This record gives sequence, structure tokens and C-alpha cells, in this order.
Amino acid sequence: MTERIWIMLAAVMVIVAGAFLWRNNVSAAFVTATLGAVAWVLSYRVQMHAKLAATEEDPREKEINEKSDEK
Repeated sequence: MTERIWIMLAAVMVIVAGAFLWRNNVSAAFVTATLGAVAWVLSYRVQMHAKLAATEEDPREKEINEKSDEK
């Protein structure tokens, strides 16, 4: 859920940055585009955090790792 919020925020920021650029306000376009990029990175971070948490909670994964370590 949080990932989608960050993705939507990034998309809105890119659209707003395009509007600023169209109105020839380059500094505001740069700041807005940078905030959009930060929002995208945060969405990626949330996605990776959720994927790592799901991997750590899987008990079958621990069994597989333990068996491979024994060999």
C-alpha cells in the first residue's frame, strides 16, 4: 500500500515538474523533479524492505539454507 502512494506521488511530481518547465520556471521544475525521484526511490525501498521481510519469515527458506550448509 505504501509503495503505491510513493509511486503516485512520484508521478504527480513529474507531471508538476513538466508544468513548471512548460511555464519556463526551471528552478521549480528541478526541485519538483528531484522530489519525484526521491519518492520513486522511497517506493523502491519499501518494495525491497517488504520482499526481504517476506524472505526472512519463510521457515522453508531456513530449512533449505541449513541443509545446504550441512553439505
